[in-house]
This record gives sequence, C-alpha cells and structure tokens, in this order.
Amino acid sequence: MKKTWRWFGTSDPVTLSMLRQIGVQAIATSLHHIPIGKIWQSEDILSLKQQIESFDLTWEVVESLPVHESIKYNGERAPRMVDYYKQSLANLAKAGIHIVCYNFMPLIEKVRTDFYFPLSHGGHTLRFDPVRFAYFDMHILRRPHAQHNYTQECLTAVEDLAQVITPQEEQQLAGTILVKPKDFVPGNLIKGAPTPVNHFRKLLERYGGIGREQLRRNLINFLQQIIPFAEQHGIKLAIHPDDPPFPLFGLPRIVSSVDDLEYILHAVDNYYNGLTFCAGSLAAGLHNDVEALAYRFADRTHFLHLRSVDIHSDGAFSEASPLDGYPNLVKLTRLFETQRPHIPYHIDYGYHILQDLDPTFYNPGYSFLGRMLAFAQIDGVITTINQLD
Repeated sequence: MKKTWRWFGTSDPVTLSMLRQIGVQAIATSLHHIPIGKIWQSEDILSLKQQIESFDLTWEVVESLPVHESIKYNGERAPRMVDYYKQSLANLAKAGIHIVCYNFMPLIEKVRTDFYFPLSHGGHTLRFDPVRFAYFDMHILRRPHAQHNYTQECLTAVEDLAQVITPQEEQQLAGTILVKPKDFVPGNLIKGAPTPVNHFRKLLERYGGIGREQLRRNLINFLQQIIPFAEQHGIKLAIHPDDPPFPLFGLPRIVSSVDDLEYILHAVDNYYNGLTFCAGSLAAGLHNDVEALAYRFADRTHFLHLRSVDIHSDGAFSEASPLDGYPNLVKLTRLFETQRPHIPYHIDYGYHILQDLDPTFYNPGYSFLGRMLAFAQIDGVITTINQLD
C-alpha cells in the first residue's frame, strides 16, 4: 500500500522535508486557503502539486474537496455549487490527481469534546464524551428539545456536570466542538468569531425539517450528477464515514453503518463512487463490525484511514494506538495489503507526545511525533505481512 500523510499545506508545522525523511511516499491534502464553494483553479492546483513533487513526493489524494452545505440541504444555490464542484474535479484531473475524499456530514465534521485528554504515559489523545457533548447541546447551544435525543442516564449525568463545570470549562468545551477543528481547514465557523454558538444556531435552522431520508436523497442526487462526470475524467470519489457515526445536534448522519454504505454504493452503482474506509470512524459505532465491513467493501475502497479507538462503557471513545484498540489494525492491514496492495493509506489521528504537547502548534490529532510513531508501527506491520506471505 502507498504510504501517505495528511498534510495541511504551508500553514502546517509538519514540513514536506520532514515527511520525506521519515519515509512518506505520497501526500493527502487540499487547497485549504480556498473557501468552500469556490472553484479550484488550475494554477492553484498545479502550484501545490509542483511544491509537493519538488520533495520527491506525489499528491495522491485530495483530502478533501468539501461539499457546500447548500448541496446537503438542497438549497437554492445547490445547482451552481454542483457545477463548481464539477469544474474543480475537471481541473484536478488535468493536473493528474485522481482520488478525491469528501464527506456529507451536515454542518460539522469531526466532533470531539476533548482534544488533549491525558493518557497514563503522559501523552494526550482525542476523546468524545457523550455526557460533555449533551451538556454542550442542552446548556450552551440550548438547542430546542435537545433532551429528547438522550437517555435518562445521560440526562442525569448532564445535570451532575452542570453543578461543577466552570465558565472557563464551558468556553473551552464550546471552542473544542465548534471552532478549534477549523484552525487549519475552511469550514462553516470562523476562528475568532465573537459568537460562534449563536452563529451555529442559525446554521442549524437551514436543516429544519430535513430528516434521514431527505438527506439521503440529497446525497444521491449529488452523486447522480457528479459520478458520471468524475468517471469521464478518471476521478474516483471516496466518501468518508461520519465521525462519529451517529446523529448529532438532532441532525441525521447517513454514512454510519453497513446499511448506509450499501445504500450509497448501490444507489449509484459505479466503481468511481467509492469509499474512504476510515476504520476509526466506523469503529466508534458499537453497531459496526469493522473487519466485516472491510471484507465487504474492499473492492470499492479508494482510500484507507488506519486508526483505532478505545470504547468505554459509558459510550465515550478515544483514539488508541494502532497496535491496540478496536478494530484490530494488524488484521485490517493484512486484508487491504493482500486485496488492494496499491491503495493509498494514512495514519489518521495520532497521540500528542513529547514535543507534540504544545496545544498551539498542531491541528488537534494531527501531531508529528505521535503520528510518526503510528506510521512506523504500521510500516512494520506491512513489512512483516509481506515477508511472511
């Protein structure tokens, strides 16, 4: 498999030179300075591609070409946004880039409640705590009727938390959920916005009345327009699973289970309509047998994210070492290395260890030393698999 690294461009403190030195072969990146909904121009694509290639690396995967929100909720701007998306795909094809990762998560992508959760060895990891999330939803966002989305056990724990949480902790929680993930990538929320919670409330209104089936129809409508065009240009589209794979903020998530994946791939049954198989995103849902999903969908997987999670009894989960946690990444790696030997893969989120611990330096979860450790571990797994087989 092709050793790939997610890189955030010139704003990323991890440089291309550093990546070349540790054995990375290819890059997954995006034009992070281009606002969502704008056309990616050929000169911008070629400039970044040439920069990557000057370090003897290849731009293997676009991660990601964002889908504009109006396409997701089928607003009046949707037809124009689809046309812009097609033009960006055409320009990528001209530059020789042929795998595009994207997602269809409403409003917000990766959701965590802690970016620097302490580990016993002194490092830190990402964590999702359902009680802290429900507290944000009910007491900070104050979404109407939010309480109906939680169990009585969770509601009781939320009220216990309300007795001890400080204003500073509330502010940090809001920043973690809404703002911090967007430091390196364009999104719906702007770093430094004075009232991100109020802004997010307004964004939620656009999805009023849109349930699971409507969102599914909007995705399939998008794919029916995009996939034939992508096939003509030789570009494989790879949808990323929901992270985490269950509804949030009362919004449906529709790329979360075996039924979801089957539906998407069969509704537009074309090889160019494929998956980004993110093992950790799928594993965070207790309903998913990730190894079975990998066997089932390996032939439609165009991009692989190797990460595992520790799942706790209260429903919380956190990132785990690639040699521990769920799923078993040794088994998963062997499956893809034997069935899809040329697929690009990367280590997704890593621990923050040693010099990674400065919380102002890296995009949360995208450390250098922590990911380098995981990268080396998986590299060793692949080498062993190839030698033994």
